Amino acid sequence: MTGCARRLLRPVPLAGCLCCLAAGTVHADGSGIDKVYHPYVRAMEREVELRASLEDGNNAVSSDRQTWRLGYGQALGEHWFGELYLSAERNARQGLALSKYEAEALWQITEQGEYPVDAGLLLDVERSRDVDVTEVSGTLLLERDWGRWSGTANARFIYEYGSNIDNEPEPAIALQLRFRYRMAFEPAVEYYNAQGIVGVGPVMLGDLRLGAGSRLHWEAGVIEGIGKQTPNSTVRLLLEYEF
Repeated sequence: MTGCARRLLRPVPLAGCLCCLAAGTVHADGSGIDKVYHPYVRAMEREVELRASLEDGNNAVSSDRQTWRLGYGQALGEHWFGELYLSAERNARQGLALSKYEAEALWQITEQGEYPVDAGLLLDVERSRDVDVTEVSGTLLLERDWGRWSGTANARFIYEYGSNIDNEPEPAIALQLRFRYRMAFEPAVEYYNAQGIVGVGPVMLGDLRLGAGSRLHWEAGVIEGIGKQTPNSTVRLLLEYEF
């Protein structure tokens, strides 16, 4: 593991993160390096999710920053899934603090395997807590399997509005190529391009069955920055308890 990654992975106790959600606020645009969504809904599923994005900023443009999300979601019928998040951020100037509220709705458009490419649509609304900024986005989710390989594409269109910002739509894309080695371990590579932020790197993910009807989904990766506006590296972590 690189020195940058070791520094970013300094322990942040979960209890401390949750307590800080009630503290003061910070605001900064997200880097766009977050996670790749898949176009599937499991009927009757519920989940609790903890997600982190830990940036090692470059000195010229960006500084070190952490973004943490805590969410709860559940299936809304056979083809819809809704999730609510609290987002907190931590940077060099201020400790971890609540920054955004977020709501997502995922619509599975096609049945898995019905067509050569599976499709879904993700609708998302984010509201900043400390400034007058709202972000609305729609993301087309596409996935296709080739033997033991899976390719996933997220094509996102973002519109921000509020005080003192440019009310313009902005495109973003996230790609993942995954090898389905076994259920508990699937190596992958991901690519992100959003709002001038470009990154690529290895990711590992998998599912651990915990009993009848429950499992733990995990993801961990290091995305290396490309270009002056992108953090040197971003460690992204995700845990989902599904029941």
